[in-house]
Amino acid sequence: MDAEATKYLGAAISIAVGAIGPGIGIGLLAGKAMEAIGRNPEATGPVQQNMILGLAFAEAIAIYALVIAIIILFV
Repeated sequence: MDAEATKYLGAAISIAVGAIGPGIGIGLLAGKAMEAIGRNPEATGPVQQNMILGLAFAEAIAIYALVIAIIILFV
């Protein structure tokens, strides 16, 4: 296996592993938020606001993994 193939493999593994956690977290967060809104529709505003904030933080982790994969590829 040469260095170029190793770079591609490393980038693929980094983005795959880095996207699993945020994907699971976003799914759980959205599911629990919908459950909370279904149980108490009057709390839609605060629940939705906190859900969007949590989604943004989870997506930031996935973006960090993407940046690491790009660094591995081009450096």
